[in-house]
Amino acid sequence: MVDITIIGAGVAGLCIARELRDRGASVQLYDRGGAPGSHSCSWWAGGMLAPYCEAESAEPEVVNLGEGAAHWWQDKTGLVNSQGSLVVSQDRDQGQLRQFARRTSHFDHVDRAQIAELEPDLGDRFSAGLFFSSEAHICPRSALTALHQSLLNDGVEFTVAERDPTDSSKAGLTIDCRGYSARKELTNLRGVKGEMLMLSCPDVTLSRTVRLLHPRIPLYVVPRGDGIYMVGATMIESSASEHVTARSLLEMLSAAYALNPAFGEAEVLETGVDIRPAFTDNLPRIQRDGNLIRVNGFYRHGYLLAPAYARKVGELLFGQTDTEVPHEHSA
Repeated sequence: MVDITIIGAGVAGLCIARELRDRGASVQLYDRGGAPGSHSCSWWAGGMLAPYCEAESAEPEVVNLGEGAAHWWQDKTGLVNSQGSLVVSQDRDQGQLRQFARRTSHFDHVDRAQIAELEPDLGDRFSAGLFFSSEAHICPRSALTALHQSLLNDGVEFTVAERDPTDSSKAGLTIDCRGYSARKELTNLRGVKGEMLMLSCPDVTLSRTVRLLHPRIPLYVVPRGDGIYMVGATMIESSASEHVTARSLLEMLSAAYALNPAFGEAEVLETGVDIRPAFTDNLPRIQRDGNLIRVNGFYRHGYLLAPAYARKVGELLFGQTDTEVPHEHSA
């Protein structure tokens, strides 16, 4: 049995741990913050499993590797909402909707009546949209908790502690999944600030992720159930991580209001900020140096790409070399 130490219990670390444990490896997890919670960047994500929408601004690799994400999450957690993604724009921004359509695929054009049929609480406010019926989303907090618990149930040891990834005192392989915390070792890693809101609005019912094309930020509203919605998110080239900016707060709230004015009466349950780790090309990398493997740089695609990269790490370690490891580098 292969002995593997994984440092970092965010979405990448947990997905890799799950994949390797399923292949028979003996896995030990380390995380200085403990079980999944607000200390993790992954806690504040949208959880959108939307590869075709991401094609609007992402590399083709994101689309190709993300296509199997919903199936993986459903298989491992059973928590996937598979009702698709709906993209809309206000009439003055119809040019952006047409541009979004040119850059993406796997959608149906929908008119005012079809939008109202898909999401009655959007009413007749939008005259045109794009419906990506094969896309999905997952609640990150529930998914992380479920993965963590399944690993504990399968005998994975979890230690709340710092661990130096270069410490060779323990035999076996080490996989570093610390995200932005690994920036001292990965000097080309940068931080991208993401901001989000959690709103309680029982007067609005949405069944799926709704993206509102916006001149400045790619805004989306994701239902969490029981009238709770995640609204996000900004992408700011900054590593300042403590608070949501006033401008971002206003833009996110105004966009939610544009979807349905009832959001104006919503209660703000939380504001959240995360620092997403990214390389210059915004694509993840697998880097190997002997018995140390670093997996990092998921940018805003953690839940979409972590399953594929977990599988690639499994193939790398268990000798299935017929499939290329994306962005593998030797240190």
